[in-house]
Order: sequence, then structure tokens, then C-alpha cells
Amino acid sequence: MTFSADDHRYMALALQLAERGLYTADPNPRVGCVLVRNGEIVGAGWHKAAGLPHAEVNALHEAGEQARGATAYVTLEPCNHHGRTPPCTEALLAAGVSEVVAAVVDPFPANAGCGLERLQAAGVRVRTGLMADAARTLNIGFIQRFERGRPWVRVKLAASLDGFTAGADGQSKWITGPAARQDVQHWRARASAVLTGIETVLADDPQMNVRLGAGETETVRQPLRVIADSRGRLPATARLLDCPGPVLVASQAAPPWDRPGVEWWPVPAAGERLDLVQLIEGLAERGVNELHVEAGPTLSGALMAGGLVDELLVYQSPVLIGRGRPLLALPGMEKFADRLHLELIERRSFGPDWRDRYRVIGAGDVR
Repeated sequence: MTFSADDHRYMALALQLAERGLYTADPNPRVGCVLVRNGEIVGAGWHKAAGLPHAEVNALHEAGEQARGATAYVTLEPCNHHGRTPPCTEALLAAGVSEVVAAVVDPFPANAGCGLERLQAAGVRVRTGLMADAARTLNIGFIQRFERGRPWVRVKLAASLDGFTAGADGQSKWITGPAARQDVQHWRARASAVLTGIETVLADDPQMNVRLGAGETETVRQPLRVIADSRGRLPATARLLDCPGPVLVASQAAPPWDRPGVEWWPVPAAGERLDLVQLIEGLAERGVNELHVEAGPTLSGALMAGGLVDELLVYQSPVLIGRGRPLLALPGMEKFADRLHLELIERRSFGPDWRDRYRVIGAGDVR
């Protein structure tokens, strides 16, 4: 299909609106909608949170009667099923919209093209594919969850210039400065869940919650905190248990204690550790779109070696440690020929530190 410069301009605005749900829409996709009639924008909306009106409904509410005969630019195919809210297709038809331009088809099985088919059957012109790459990237985890049955797995690492994540004495606070650490909070905030291992909990007693700075966009939710704890060693006094939001403990052991907000989740073993494939796929079944991993070299390395990582966030500080804990422990990689290849997709500086984002080559391509 061919699209004009105006088409691109309106869809770009819809994508900007969708980004406003970056921290809040989960587990739903981030969606924006712009209504245009006779070359004028008459309505715009975005989806804020599950259970609240979808982007199309918010845009229609703003447009009122001016929606009749308008073109709707929407970043994801309108839904055609009853979920927490009624179908957006029916709202668009009732408002008299004449055309819908959708960036991408919804991968959710209950929709997956049905919304566009319903609109076409009712005489609405439909076009798809406009700025599809940007729309897919915005919902990279949501799309992967339905296309591949697993969340988008993003591993965060922080290291010295010589590649150590902690000194020989085990100390790691702080390798990077405040600006880099605050950037990490934004990646946590957009994630459905944050995963760490029991060794990290026992060594550092982290909170693993989202702590955005004053004046920044507030989140309406804390991501699910997941602890990989095969032997049930998580202490009932861990700081992360006192933070708001749910905690999921993946373990082979019987729950040693019980408290509100904490679920012990049986995950089978694969050798001496939890079956990480079942862990990742099980999180997808629980509605996790993006999984943010902050763990030690053993768990992070096992995920990487198992082909379960899609993206790396590597923060590096201009300091030398000399000897200490490595960035990753990668079992089974004994030869140079076994090396894993990465694609640098972004580089940013935060004060004296910098952050590289790498795409793991060979990971599922949902861009």
C-alpha cells in the first residue's frame, strides 16, 4: 500500500500518544489513535491501563460528532472482542468512521485480523502497514508473547572498563553513577516483570522495585518481582518483600513460609537449576510481555547461553577493578568459535558512564 506524507504525520502522532502508556498499559499493548476529518485532527487518544477505555474510544469521545466520515490512524488493529471493555470496532462503526489505517495487525488470537475484517465487511476502508516497524518495536514484548510464546527478555548488566561487575571482595555499590542508575529505573518501569536470582538477593538484599525521580512520570503499578530460587532459600525478611507489588518465587522446594502478596510457583528442574525455558514460557502464560533481568553472572549467563535473551543493556563505567566477578558466566562456550554475536542498536552516555543496547543476533525478530 502507498501512504502519503500526511498519513505518516498522523501515524507518527498516534505513536507518540501510544508511548504515553509505556509504563502503565501493561499487560495490554501501548496504543494511540488519531482521528482526521477533512485534513484536520478532530480527536486523539491513547490507552492508559487495562480496564480503562482503549485509544480509539478516547479519540472518539474527544471528536464527538466530528468522527463521522473521519479516518482513524491507530497503531494496532482495533479489537473486535469483548474483554475488559467492549469491542473498539463497534465503537468506530457506531461513530461513522469511514477509514481505518492500522500500523500492525493485532497478534492476540481472539482478534488477529478479525477487527479489520469486521470493519471491511461494514464498508469501512482499511489500510495496514504504515510505520509498522515503529509500532512493533513499541509493543515488542506483547507481540513476541503471542508470536513465540515467550516475553521479550532484556538483561541489564553493569561493569567496569575491564569487564567486572563486582570486586574480588564482592562489593559492587556503586560501579556506575546516579544518572545511569536512574536510567535503569525507567527500564524496570516499562517491564511487566523484573527477574533476579536468589544469590543476588542473599548477597545484596535488593528492593527490585521502580523508583522514579521527583517530577518524572509516575507509574500506576509496580512490575511483578520474580525470584529464581530453586531450593527455597528466600528469607522472609528480604527487603523486596516489604515493597508494594506482587512477588513470585520460582522454586522446586515447598514454601518455607507464607505471607500476603507472595506466591510460591513450582518450576521443574533442569539439571542443578530451574528449567529456564519453562520459567520464561510460564511467565508469558502469566501475561508477562517484557521481562527485565537484573541478576548475577550465573543466572544471566545461563539465560544467554540458553538462547533466551533478546536484548542486553550494558552500563559501563570508566573505572578499573583488576580482579573480580565476571560480566557473564557462559557455560558450554569453550572455544572462540562458540562466541555469541551482538548488534549494537543504541549508545547513550549518562555523566561519565555510558549504556550500550545490544540485540542478540538470532533472537526472534519481531521488529
